[in-house]
Amino acid sequence: GMMIDEATAERLLKTGLVGYENDVSRLVKVKLTQGQFDALVSFAYNLGARTLSTSTLLRKLNAGDYAGAADEFLRWNKAGGKVLNGLTRRREAERALFLS
Repeated sequence: GMMIDEATAERLLKTGLVGYENDVSRLVKVKLTQGQFDALVSFAYNLGARTLSTSTLLRKLNAGDYAGAADEFLRWNKAGGKVLNGLTRRREAERALFLS
């Protein structure tokens, strides 16, 4: 595979995340803490902004149900219909960040 230096990798990650940050800002209609925003950007980065846009998580959040939205993270731990430990850990971390 192609090799890139650390600075290039950092720049690519940052510029890639800007799109997801913009998506979260556009989709969310309620006030967010930095932790909530960061958790949602991580979720959108992993699953896509389209998935976030049609999710119960977003619907609950925009209705002001922050606790209900937090619990929705945990439902997104499957790939191909199977629960994956890595996704379970990621969603638990995102939920914890959202609640921090």
